[in-house]
Amino acid sequence: MTRQLVIRVTVVLTLLLGTVYVGWRWLFSVNWPTWWIAVPLVVAETYALVDAYLFGLTVWRIKRRGDAPPATGEETVDVFITTYDEPVELVATTARAAQQIRFPHQTWILDDGDRAEMRAAAAELGVGYITRTDDWADRPRHAKAGNLNNALFATQGEFMLVLDADQIPEPEILDRTLGWFQDPEVALVQTPQFFTNVTESDPLGSQAPLFYGPIQQGKDGWNAAFFCGSNAILRREALMQLGIVGYVREVEYAVADALRTSSRLLAKAERHAVEHGPAAVAAVREVRAAADAARADLAVGMPVSEVTYGFQQRVDAAARGIVDEDLAAIRADLEEIGALRDVPQYDVELGALVVDDAAMARLASREMSPLGALESVRQLVQAVDVDRSDEAQPMMPMATLSVTEDMATCMRLHGLGWRSVYHHEVLAKGLAPDDLGTMLQQRLRWAQGTLQVMLKENPLVQRGLTVPQRLMYFSTMWSYLSGFAAVVFLTAPFVYLVFGVLPVKAYGLTFLSFFVPYMLVNQLLFLVVGYGRKTWRGHQYSLALFPLWIRACWTAAANVWFKRSLGFVVTPKTRSERTSFPWRLVAPQLVTAVLLVLAVVIGITRLWLGTADSVIGTGVNTAWIAYDIVVLSVIWKAALYRGPDTDSPSKETLT
Repeated sequence: MTRQLVIRVTVVLTLLLGTVYVGWRWLFSVNWPTWWIAVPLVVAETYALVDAYLFGLTVWRIKRRGDAPPATGEETVDVFITTYDEPVELVATTARAAQQIRFPHQTWILDDGDRAEMRAAAAELGVGYITRTDDWADRPRHAKAGNLNNALFATQGEFMLVLDADQIPEPEILDRTLGWFQDPEVALVQTPQFFTNVTESDPLGSQAPLFYGPIQQGKDGWNAAFFCGSNAILRREALMQLGIVGYVREVEYAVADALRTSSRLLAKAERHAVEHGPAAVAAVREVRAAADAARADLAVGMPVSEVTYGFQQRVDAAARGIVDEDLAAIRADLEEIGALRDVPQYDVELGALVVDDAAMARLASREMSPLGALESVRQLVQAVDVDRSDEAQPMMPMATLSVTEDMATCMRLHGLGWRSVYHHEVLAKGLAPDDLGTMLQQRLRWAQGTLQVMLKENPLVQRGLTVPQRLMYFSTMWSYLSGFAAVVFLTAPFVYLVFGVLPVKAYGLTFLSFFVPYMLVNQLLFLVVGYGRKTWRGHQYSLALFPLWIRACWTAAANVWFKRSLGFVVTPKTRSERTSFPWRLVAPQLVTAVLLVLAVVIGITRLWLGTADSVIGTGVNTAWIAYDIVVLSVIWKAALYRGPDTDSPSKETLT
């Protein structure tokens, strides 16, 4: 309680001082004549303040759970080991460890690569083996989400423990976690991800002690701890409910789209209905109003079957109102066709009319009656694909809207009213990336998947989520926008020291009196929250990976808005071969560091020559750059780093 009180006091001080500082910046210190750098800088500072508010809210209710209640012993559990192209022996090692889990269960290898050697290894171990069914051929596979969705319909366990191919579970993992499901509203129990091939210095920042600690515990306090893809237990009932709800929503979207198309078709038909008399105009308008009413009914949650049935009934009633007029036109057409029997185009032996081009032109010149338009509308709504033939399965419990299935699935579960638990105990240990290139692939996929969810299903507007839950999900998504702010923070001191351009109206004691207290208390907050944990690597990578975060933003946006493929890259679990320093991977950071050092030299020279505007300004920006260089230095360590040299994976090396 004392520590939580200290955290809350520090949060209040940070947000108070930050609000005062950013308010002063907007109102009194923006150098508007140099708006092109002054405005981006104050916007970046505002972004950082919003980030501080979201972080403060996260740690406001850190939930430190004790032991789970004992399980009843009657639970049935499937252990899923997901794999695509990882080494067979690595997967087999995980499967052997899974067999040693003490709680009764069934172990399954979910092989998305459909490899004969993996199937043989599973048979030798005596564990289940599942690969995609034929239904998935020539249809979207949805990567890991599709693999899990396929397995859900091939198994029956009440609960599922999901493990990545390299995550070695402890024998007590189910004994320590299943008890949380005594609460019938709990759908997910997430445990930390911990890696055994990480050195003490952790140059790649793999352990993430701040996230798998205060952040997840804080989200847990707001019932917003989310699924992280592995080392988690899920309730089948919750996922199946999610699948059914998702299926219904997809059908609703399809019907709504058909109704929107119908409205456009009817608007066009209404313009031509005048030629067919008042009854035709009234009928088309009635059906158009019915389409609008049906869309409104769908929006308020009326069952789709009732909506479509009611709409089609109104279409039929309107059609009956104009059928007499339409029949008269049809009779006229038939009489005209009958008159052609007296001309050579009618083949008596065939009993059929051979219509020449002139006759066809006369018939085609008649406007199609409104009855034809109404029939088209009726068929359009009836043609909605309730079987979802474009997908392998009508129901997809695991979310498939992004390249990462975990966050979106959990957000939807929370939206349905289910609860989640973060159990802060390492109960499985795995392998982290052992070189910079692999790490960047992994972080890019995480960022892209998170941003896809934000763009497709922004938590701020999702039904069923509480306000804190919306903000907890949004805070994770918001953090991936930091690349743009980082560019501004790196550019501003360079512009000042090299060109003397002031983004802040004045660097002086007034600036320091607002800025320094805010900065110090902000750093103190991270020290208090992360007390006893090594969180510095996380701070470094939030800035040092700015090119990656920007790339994730524009590629995710291009995927969502312009349907450009992202692909899906499985994080390699074996060491990649490297023969030289990976200059290409660190080129943006290298160029940035060189330019910043050059800026300091120029700034100090200008100060010595007396051409600098402010001693304090030069000092502040030099200190700012020194901090940036220290932060960016992690990327050089990461580029040089190679993980511990181990032979082929075994249970001993992984544990």
